[in-house]
Amino acid sequence: MRRAPLAFSVLVISGAALFAARGSWPYPRLHEAPPIVVNRAFFQSVDTLRSGETLTDLLARQGLGSFDVARLRDELGIDLRRLRAGLIFSFRQASDEQTPSEILVRTGPEERVRMARSAGNWELERVPIAWTAEVVRVAGDIDNSLYLALDEFIADDVLPSGERVRMAWDVADVYMWSVDFTRDIQPGDRFAVLVERHLSEAGEVRYGRVLAAGLEVAGKPLTAFRFDPEGEDRFYDDHGKSLRRAFLRAPLQFRRISSNFSLRRFHPILQTYRRHAGTDYSAAAGTPVLAAGDGTVTRAGWSGGYGNLVEIRHRSGITTRYAHLRSAARGIRAGFRVHQGDVIGYVGSTGLATAAHLHYEFLVNGVQRDSRRIKLDDGPPVAEALRPAFESERDRLAALLGFDPRQVAGGQRRADDE
Repeated sequence: MRRAPLAFSVLVISGAALFAARGSWPYPRLHEAPPIVVNRAFFQSVDTLRSGETLTDLLARQGLGSFDVARLRDELGIDLRRLRAGLIFSFRQASDEQTPSEILVRTGPEERVRMARSAGNWELERVPIAWTAEVVRVAGDIDNSLYLALDEFIADDVLPSGERVRMAWDVADVYMWSVDFTRDIQPGDRFAVLVERHLSEAGEVRYGRVLAAGLEVAGKPLTAFRFDPEGEDRFYDDHGKSLRRAFLRAPLQFRRISSNFSLRRFHPILQTYRRHAGTDYSAAAGTPVLAAGDGTVTRAGWSGGYGNLVEIRHRSGITTRYAHLRSAARGIRAGFRVHQGDVIGYVGSTGLATAAHLHYEFLVNGVQRDSRRIKLDDGPPVAEALRPAFESERDRLAALLGFDPRQVAGGQRRADDE
């Protein structure tokens, strides 16, 4: 009985040999792929522009000291002085060559420069990097601050941390005339934001711009829609009114209010309690200070306890003061005309100040007032001729944002963050 398996094996092998001899093997034959012949091998390497060295120094380290770097300036318009340390260069070299024959360097987010040697000559070209834009919606509750909420609800693979910071401040800037993010936001407030996210062909991710936003602050809905038919970044509410006002709520772009208006406090230098008629903004020394509105400088220089002071006269009897400055900005002097958002000085600790901060005052007809409680003039609304285009864009963005466009048009809107 034990001989049966052996006999069967002999029978199978004999049958296979017979089929092969007759050329009638019933199963597909296995074919060997032809060998791949490598005529030239190439090696990739990278090098980094070091601090204090020039592009010529880097290329010389790669054996390309004779490369005419001036051609990059003359033919491609590259400012060689603006090449910063840390810039990464990629080199491609054939195994039978003594020096690299191709150089690639990323000169910006939109392009790289390619330098390739052919027949002894170097050819230079700009190679654009393809980016695609997509729309991302983020929504949720605000438990502490807008930035922390955005940081919590956006994953790293959606937007890197640094891009989330940019996005948070851009959203704050959209509402910088109507919301004080240091005082108005309370636990339970909600947000919905529609932004562009850009993806490169290499898989890089970056934040683009805010398209629309919705906030519920103390139960009050506030919407913002980007509408820029003329290429300008402008935001309007659901009725087409501009979100811009005649004055900024705060004269610092990156701001954190350290004391509120009209609080009595113990002055650390004068050693006495006094009315604190103004608003202090805690910020690092050297932080740029912005003009809150259009106007004319009436004072710029030393002013006793104010230290270095800039004072601006505006329309309608309004005056603003910016105190404890390290210095005024270049060219800021009495009689100089400034526009909203112009840099007029830098945060310091001059005068009766114990630490770097900006003391800001808002006066109406010589009387100090809380700028955050003054009703300010609105910016120009959407032009009547553009209303149909605006309403169409508003409804499109509202639908993506999670608002019912009909409710938006009627002034009743609520972010859906489910």
